[in-house]
Amino acid sequence: MSDPRLDALAASMPFAVKAGLKFTQAAPNRVRAEVTVAPDCCTAGGIAHGGFLMTLADCAGAVAAFLNLPEGAKGTTTTESKTNLIAGAPIGTVLTATAEPVSIGRRLQVWQTRIENADGKLIALTTQTQLNL
Repeated sequence: MSDPRLDALAASMPFAVKAGLKFTQAAPNRVRAEVTVAPDCCTAGGIAHGGFLMTLADCAGAVAAFLNLPEGAKGTTTTESKTNLIAGAPIGTVLTATAEPVSIGRRLQVWQTRIENADGKLIALTTQTQLNL
């Protein structure tokens, strides 16, 4: 059974919906999202495209930053993002992105997102900076 609150998070980002993301946890100190690697999200070799992995991480980190906006802020936007692509994820792989805070400030937030497969193998690691608007 899905959680309507988590479904609404994904629905608020059309690109996340298009990518197939499903949020499974959303708390101020941790956001988790899952997705299954589909053929249209892959490189020619049937491996998840780096941009797809970056999208997953960016969406998880953005939701986490949104949940930590200071009073009066209107939103958040990514100002910097760096992703290390560690291992391949073939078609059909279920990936979990877990975003956790590095620093939550009044103007900037820094989040680190680990993307892992079902066995816990690290696929990608992203660090992103979010500007509180």
